[in-house]
Amino acid sequence: MAVVGADDSVEEAGEAGIEVVEAQRRPASVAVLSLADDAGLAQSPAQLVGARLLKGLTAAAMVPQVLALIAAVFPASERPRALAWFGVTMGVGAVAGQVLGGLLLDANLFGLGWRVIFLVNVPIAITAATFAQRLLPAARVVSRTRVDFVGMVGVSGSLALALVPLALGRTEGWPLWMWASFIAATPVMGAAALWEWTLVRRGGQPLLDLALFRDAVFNWGLVVNVAVFGSFFGFLFTLTLVMQDGLGLTPLQAGLAFAPLGVAFAVASITAKQFIVRHGGRVITMGTAIAAVGLLALVVVLQLSTGAASAPHLIGPMVIVGLGNGISVPALIGAVLAGIRAKQAGAAAGVLTTSQQFASAAGVAGLGSIFFQVLGTRTGVLAYVSALQWSAAFSVLLVVAASVMSTRLPRPTRDGRQGSN
Repeated sequence: MAVVGADDSVEEAGEAGIEVVEAQRRPASVAVLSLADDAGLAQSPAQLVGARLLKGLTAAAMVPQVLALIAAVFPASERPRALAWFGVTMGVGAVAGQVLGGLLLDANLFGLGWRVIFLVNVPIAITAATFAQRLLPAARVVSRTRVDFVGMVGVSGSLALALVPLALGRTEGWPLWMWASFIAATPVMGAAALWEWTLVRRGGQPLLDLALFRDAVFNWGLVVNVAVFGSFFGFLFTLTLVMQDGLGLTPLQAGLAFAPLGVAFAVASITAKQFIVRHGGRVITMGTAIAAVGLLALVVVLQLSTGAASAPHLIGPMVIVGLGNGISVPALIGAVLAGIRAKQAGAAAGVLTTSQQFASAAGVAGLGSIFFQVLGTRTGVLAYVSALQWSAAFSVLLVVAASVMSTRLPRPTRDGRQGSN
C-alpha cells in the first residue's frame, strides 16, 4: 500500500518540486512529514495499511524533489556524477534494509517487536530534516505550477488499476473484478494522456509532460529502469521467502545472509561511479550482464544442491547479483536524467520515480506470483528451492532484456552531455 500511495502522488510532487521559492525548505518539510509513519503504533491491520499509505504519499513527495533539485542546481558537466551518487545511496539503502531489518527484529528493542522497523524512521527523518534545512542551497523561480487534478486522478488511477490486481490477485483467487481492473488500466492511462495533450493545447500545465517522451534516450532509460528494478526487487522478495520459510532462518540469520550481497552492491556502486560519468550506457550493459550471470549461477547451484540447499550455497551467486546491480542501478538514474533540461527536471524526476516504484511493486507481485504458483501447497526445502529456480529464471529474462535494451543508451561526452553510442 505504501507503493500505491507513492505512485498516486509522486508525479505531482515531481512536477511541483522545482516550482518552490526556496528549494532548501521543501525537502526539509517533507522529511518532517515522514514522521507521519505511525505504522509502529498501529493497533489493527486497517491502521497499519493506512499508515503505510500515508508513508507512501510523504515519501513520494520527497524523492522526486531531490532528483529535481540535483538536475536544477548542478551544471551539466557535474550532473552525471551527482546522479551517480544519488543512485549509490538509493541502492545501498534498499539492500541495507534487508540486513538492518533482521538485526532490529532480532534485537527486539524495548520489547517493541516488529514495530521497531517502522519507528526507527522517526530519528532518521529528524536527522534528514535537520541536514536538509542547513545544507541544501536556496533556489528561486519565477512561476508556480497549478495542480492538474484530472491528470493526477487519471494517471494514478490507471497505475492503481494495474497494481492492485498484481498485488492481491493470488491471495484473492483472481476474481472477475480483478481482471476487469487490470484490463481497464490501459484505456484509463490512454484517456489521461489524451487529457494531458488537450491541456497543453489549451495553454495549461499538465501533470505528465508528454514532451519528455519525444526523447528516445529518456524512453529507453525508463524501459531499462522498469526491467532492472522489477527483476532486482522481485528477486530480493523471493529470496527472503526461501531464507526464512524454506531454510528456516531467523530474521537475524536471514539479514546476515544478505550482508555479502549488500557489501558487494555498495563496493560496486562506489567503484563504478567514476566509470558511469565516462561510459554511461555501457556501464549499465556490463552491470546487467553480470547480474544475469549471478542469477543463472543461482539457478545452477539450486539445481545441483536440490534438497540439500543451504544459505552458504547461495552466497556466491548473491554476491555476483549484488555486484551487477551495484554497477547498473546508480548508472540508470543518470542515463535517464543527465540530458534533461533544468525546466523539465521536476516532471522527469516524477516520471522516473513513478516507474521505479511501480516496477519494484510489479516485480515483487509478478515474480512472487510465479514463486507461489510453483510452490503450491508444498512445504520443505526442496519445494522452496524449486519455486526460487522458476522465479529466478524469469528474473534472468528481465535482466537480459534490460542488458540488450541498454545498448541503445548513449555514452556521455566529455562535458557530461549525452553523446552517441
